[in-house]
Amino acid sequence: MARKDMMKGLMNDTPPSPVARVDAAKPRYGKGAIGAVSRSIEDLKRRSIQEIDARMIDAAGLKDRLDTDDADLAMLMTSIETYGQQVPVLLRVNPNDPERYQIVYGRRRVAALKALGQPIKALIRDLDDKALILAQGQENTARKDLTFIEKANFARQMRDAGYDRKIMGDALAMDKTLISRLLSVADKVPVQLIEAIGSAPNVGRDRWLALADKLGDSDLVTQAVGDTSDVRFNAVMTALKSPKPAPPTKTMLVGGATVTRSATKTVVTLDTKIAAGFDDWLIENLPDIHRDWANQHDD
Repeated sequence: MARKDMMKGLMNDTPPSPVARVDAAKPRYGKGAIGAVSRSIEDLKRRSIQEIDARMIDAAGLKDRLDTDDADLAMLMTSIETYGQQVPVLLRVNPNDPERYQIVYGRRRVAALKALGQPIKALIRDLDDKALILAQGQENTARKDLTFIEKANFARQMRDAGYDRKIMGDALAMDKTLISRLLSVADKVPVQLIEAIGSAPNVGRDRWLALADKLGDSDLVTQAVGDTSDVRFNAVMTALKSPKPAPPTKTMLVGGATVTRSATKTVVTLDTKIAAGFDDWLIENLPDIHRDWANQHDD
C-alpha cells in the first residue's frame, strides 16, 4: 500500500517530504568512532589546498597596502607564469554569500592570478571578523614588509573599527607603547596626505614623527609630488621647512592714498574722490621722482 501511495505521489508531481538540510560550513560531529572520523575529514579539508575561481573571491579585512605598484604586479605575474603559484592564499567563506569567498591575505597573488585568468590555490578557514584581522596582521608582520606608515594606517583602521589595544598589539606583534606611537602619527597626519605620499619604504618612524609634529593644520596634499613615495615624503618635508610669506600690510597715507605691501610688490591706490587730479600729477612727475631717488642712492 505504501508503495502504491509513493508511486501515486510521483505521478501527481507531489514533492517528497522535506529533509533536514545539513550546513556544510558547520559540520555536526557524532560521538564515538563516527565523530572521530568526521573530525578527521574536516581537519583534512582545512589543511588541503583547493583551487578557487578568482571571480568568486571578494576583498575583506582592512587596507594594509598604500601603494598599488603596476610594475611589481607585472613582475609577480611573470614569476607565476614561469614557476606557478608557489604559496597558497588564505580565504574564508563570505559571510554574506556562502557561494563566494573573501581574502584573508594574499591580495597581490589573487590580483596577479586573476589578471592571468588562472585559478587560485587557497586554504579555506572558518574565521570571524576578529580572527580575520588577526590573521591579516600577523601575516604582514611575519613578512616584515609593511612600512611604518602602513602599520600606522592599519592600526588606525583597527582602532576605528572598535578593536582594543590588545587585539591591535596581537595583530601587529607590538606592545601598547609602539601602538600608541603608530596612532599618534596616524591621528596627526591626515589620511589624504598619507595616501598621497604612499608607503615610503625608506622613511622610518622618527621622520614620520617629525612630520606629524611639524604639520599642524597645514594642508600639504598638493605638495606630495614625485615619482616615488620617498620623494613625495621629502617634498612635503621641504614644504614644511620653507618659511611662510608674511601677510600683506596696508598703510594709509595723506591725500586718499593707500599703500599695500607684500614680500614681492608694493601697490599704491589713490582715491580720486578725495584728491582729484593727484593721480594725474603723480603719473606726470613719477619719472622725476624716480630720477631724484636714483641719484640719491647712486651717491
